[in-house]
Amino acid sequence: MINKSAHLAIVSKNTLETKKSVDLNDYFISSALQTTLEFNELIAIFSNKIQSTIPHSGYEYENETFGLSINSGIATRHSFTYALKFEDQSLGELKIMRNSRFLQAEIKKLETLLVLLCYPLRNATLFHHALKMAYTDPLTKVSNRTAFNDTLNRELQLAKRNHRQLSVIFLDIDHFKVLNDSYGHACGDFALSSVASWIKQAIRETDIVFRYGGEEFVVVLSDTNKEGAEIIAERIRNEINSHTLAYGTNVLDITASLGVSTLQVDDTGTSLVQRADHAMYLAKQNGRNQVKAA
Repeated sequence: MINKSAHLAIVSKNTLETKKSVDLNDYFISSALQTTLEFNELIAIFSNKIQSTIPHSGYEYENETFGLSINSGIATRHSFTYALKFEDQSLGELKIMRNSRFLQAEIKKLETLLVLLCYPLRNATLFHHALKMAYTDPLTKVSNRTAFNDTLNRELQLAKRNHRQLSVIFLDIDHFKVLNDSYGHACGDFALSSVASWIKQAIRETDIVFRYGGEEFVVVLSDTNKEGAEIIAERIRNEINSHTLAYGTNVLDITASLGVSTLQVDDTGTSLVQRADHAMYLAKQNGRNQVKAA
């Protein structure tokens, strides 16, 4: 019989004070948890440190806010799942598993130890929220130019090290200045947000879209060859072209020109992007609302 219970560990400043323990082992656990702001490391440290007190075969940690799903060890019959919160802030859900039933004394101890985990998880949450904001374009809610530079450098190194393909799509909204001048910046902002949303609908889960600047977007396609990149670029172009923008009483047609480039042996990040940019300009010169490959 599966023994699965759901518990809600809600920690506030008041309840934390009442649950503090003078156990020296708890102090060492708490100290160890202060050494990192990475979720996977925090959960691994916590699991390791409580192993002698509460033996378990594995754990699972889910955090929807950051799209995290972390698991380690063996999934077993018996488990306890805790939805962790600090006041009204969600800190994710932690499941502890083992083959034998958990004793009531172990459950009580585990819930006390979870208090030690909540503060570090809150700090990690605040840190990653700040990091996310620093890498997110506030208007379109996609990643920004800074995030693009970091991602492209990382993907470039991985592609060269593992002999994998890497492609880039450079996109520019057609006649965007005319739209801005004719209908105002609020309409331009609405168009940018809409195009970002349409791009995300057209790409794969593994692809990443960035606002490069102004009305330009870049999509990084890891492990993707030229033919695959062209297919995705055409899908993006068609997704944008198939929508109309309703702004007040105006119905506007939005199109985009796209350029594709694929990693070559002697490429740098700059040369890879420049070729995609050049291909995009060829699409503009050739009549817009189309895809060109470098």
